[in-house]
Amino acid sequence: MSSSTPDTFTPSPANFFDGFFKARAGLTSPGAPFELVESADAKGQPLKAFKNAFPHLPALLNAGRAHGPKEFIVQDGERWSFDRFFAAADALAGHLQHTLGVQPGDRVAIAMRNRPEWAVAFVAASLAGAVPVPLNSYGLHDELAAALRLTTPRVLVADTPRLQRLAASVAALVAHVVEVPEESMPPAEPALSAQPQTAGVNLLDPLLAPGGPVAQVPAPRPEDPALILFTSGATSEAKGVVSSHRAVCQAMFNIDFIGAISAMTSPQAIAGFMQRGFAPTTLTAVPLFHVSGLHAQLLSSLRHGRRLVFMRRWDPARALELIRAEHITQFNGAPSMVLQLLEQPGFDRSGAARSLGGLGFGGAGLPQRLIDEVARHMGGTMTGIGFGLTETNGVGAAASGLLFEQAPRASGALSPLIECRIADEQGHALPPGQSGEIWLRGVSLMDGYWQQPEATARALQDGWFRTGDVGLLDEHGLLRVVDRLKDVINRNGEKIAAAEVESCLLLHPQVQEVAVYGVPDDATGEAVVAEVVPRPHTAPTPEDLLGHAAAHLAAFKVPLYVQVRTEPLPRNPAGKALKSPLRQAFLGSRAR
Repeated sequence: MSSSTPDTFTPSPANFFDGFFKARAGLTSPGAPFELVESADAKGQPLKAFKNAFPHLPALLNAGRAHGPKEFIVQDGERWSFDRFFAAADALAGHLQHTLGVQPGDRVAIAMRNRPEWAVAFVAASLAGAVPVPLNSYGLHDELAAALRLTTPRVLVADTPRLQRLAASVAALVAHVVEVPEESMPPAEPALSAQPQTAGVNLLDPLLAPGGPVAQVPAPRPEDPALILFTSGATSEAKGVVSSHRAVCQAMFNIDFIGAISAMTSPQAIAGFMQRGFAPTTLTAVPLFHVSGLHAQLLSSLRHGRRLVFMRRWDPARALELIRAEHITQFNGAPSMVLQLLEQPGFDRSGAARSLGGLGFGGAGLPQRLIDEVARHMGGTMTGIGFGLTETNGVGAAASGLLFEQAPRASGALSPLIECRIADEQGHALPPGQSGEIWLRGVSLMDGYWQQPEATARALQDGWFRTGDVGLLDEHGLLRVVDRLKDVINRNGEKIAAAEVESCLLLHPQVQEVAVYGVPDDATGEAVVAEVVPRPHTAPTPEDLLGHAAAHLAAFKVPLYVQVRTEPLPRNPAGKALKSPLRQAFLGSRAR
């Protein structure tokens, strides 16, 4: 660390924010570990970038080889070291290139639940020069097929359940399939290999055996595409977010910066964590196809030699068991998941949760109930919050440790990489303290939406990304997210486009019009509500409509409540359905 970087920090309520930003300035100054340099976007507009970030994703991934025999991934009692992991990834990368003909820039899609092989497939694809395309593993046939049709991957690496959902059409969508059988299925009976009409199918295990072809790992240009992640946004179909190697690597270095500034400004919390002596270990319950699971958990742990413990599905009781048994030190999840964990019987920092050094949750303002529970259970730890989007590679604002405790309703301090504009309806910047749409600009922004130039043009304006979220910058310069412009429902951290659910229900032959919206829900954060107006002379039941939705949508997108109306939907003069009065009436009826 340079002489200009402060190495001590003594916070107090009076000087905390001044001290925080002074420490931040030191960390990013010339010669410091997180030195900022001038960069530029594709149109020559100036941007800030970390000087010492990796130039491309393969370089970042290869840094993980230094951790050798250390334990990396744990799931259901199976334990993978870094050595085992990289041996598998190298073997698969060689077969992707030499057996399956993957060329630089080809897409390799991944569709499976969280498991070690998911991570192997991602790293192998990148090391082979391909662009990994993680798919929503909760998606049913139509969503998965649409994503494959859009991105035209050369190879699909998928587990058996996902292939069973796609079996009818996968041959027309992808040239090669690598199947990852479920542990409960006999390896000799894969889902697709017995079907002659299906694309060429390879079982994963033979491709991981030693002695196979060796991949020639490319050195891509920083501006080349590195990754396509899907986001629902506010449209009826998911969009593929394309990010460059530079954007991803800058975002990853930003995670390191957040850790460094948090540690520097919360010395007592760090000292307490070090005193307990537990190896850094993250419990991973969020999907790896999310930027939060991929960047902040998988890739960060791979680079820094930290353990990951995978959960098959979210269960707060099971999570507490794993925290105790595996000495988990960090858990990140949706606010509703964190609240469920804190309220789990037996959660005790001196007992089952004694190893836990921090909790993390995403980005908008937290409910007071959660703030109170965090203060009661996790005071003095490295608990924190972050605000970012797939389109920004997770970079936006963050707060951890004392910064979070000082301002728990904020989403944190802006990243040094990010410019933020709080804009009115015309896009003009608003002064601090006034709320408007959050616009972000920086080196970590996406290049655009894959094969969707119109959607890209709507989202990116003169280098600024319009988030669709409403927020303000407070008197300390912290970002506060207060609402959403986008009609998106957040259920357990999964974003659900209301338009997608509406489109599905409108396919029902007895539905004339429908409005879908979210309402607060203690268990999941938000619940999906559908208000349906039937066609004349029909009488669909809520059960009929739920069955229709369940047959076409991933389970988490299916409405919890369906109301069949006898009156038309309220609409404005332009014909748009007015959801606010619907939501208010629904909540009022539930309160009675």
